[in-house]
Amino acid sequence: MGEVDPAFIQDPDHRPKLFIIEGEGIPLIDLSPIISPDSITDPKAIEGVVREIGSACRDWGFFQVINHGVQLDKLRNIETAARKFFALPLEEKRKIRRDEKSVLGYFDCERTKNVRDWKEVFDFTVEEPTLVPASPDPEDKEETEWYNQWPEHPPELREVCEEYAREVEKLALKLMGLIALSLGLPENRFSSYFKDQTTSVRLNHYPVCPSPQLALGVGRHKDGGALTVLAQDDVGGLEVRRKTDGAWIRVKPTPNAYIINVGDCIQVWTNEKYQSVEHRVMVNSEKERFSIPYRLNPSHYTIIKPLEELINEQNLAKYRPYSWGKFMTNRKLSNFKKLNVENIQIRHFKVSE
Repeated sequence: MGEVDPAFIQDPDHRPKLFIIEGEGIPLIDLSPIISPDSITDPKAIEGVVREIGSACRDWGFFQVINHGVQLDKLRNIETAARKFFALPLEEKRKIRRDEKSVLGYFDCERTKNVRDWKEVFDFTVEEPTLVPASPDPEDKEETEWYNQWPEHPPELREVCEEYAREVEKLALKLMGLIALSLGLPENRFSSYFKDQTTSVRLNHYPVCPSPQLALGVGRHKDGGALTVLAQDDVGGLEVRRKTDGAWIRVKPTPNAYIINVGDCIQVWTNEKYQSVEHRVMVNSEKERFSIPYRLNPSHYTIIKPLEELINEQNLAKYRPYSWGKFMTNRKLSNFKKLNVENIQIRHFKVSE
């Protein structure tokens, strides 16, 4: 990727400012009271973590966690393998290029809001195969299966990816339990939604960009699923739109921390008590950047709607129910072609007031 092709250039309103506001106030939550073996005996410490998570979800929609229990060697292994994979020649990577039939694997032409992102990615799902609707058509009841595509090189990629996903899954489901508790619900309230999860993991590589003031690694967007658990390297580049004033705030890399963000499913389940928040990725004219988002997604047959326990006559449901699988397959279409219409969003299911 040399000079910036016009396909990558953001509209003037959405071009990144190279002046950075560092993220003061983005919550950093220590999970050691939950993770440590003697946590069972200290309900006060657990209550404190639950409170912090509730405040972070309400006020930011984003937070960082430390002492999270994920084995560091698993993260280092996947980072090393990802760097090896992205360093391969383009024709080698494109042997497992994804398309409308095989939606998993390598891709270097992704768009966000119809503008190309300055990145290349490798996607795999946690369940093999992953059960999904055959099409976004609401009348079509057919199911299909997604299978992962693994490259020949590096040979260890599959094993380290699968090991890493198993490790992060424990953290993601633990966080869903803490979010449930913060809402006054039983810890297992969300568990049944992930029985046949459509969770995916992405390896991101953002190459050096000659014009970082014109392009973005990922344009502004919200995550459609339940929860994202992000590992990023020390280069930094993730920016979050602050809810209080709409300013873009840089999430400063914290060693060995994970960045957690609330997805659209949680926004709907909580009837907007917790809201997903816009974020984007800046690119860099001097350093390449790597990141690994783990995207916890429900089973495809899950109907997403505000939880009964959280709605009443004073707080009516703000969304009509929708099928997660149909929503997700609709979103996938925009990965392969430039659409003339806006990508599907949860606001399309909003109940008019």
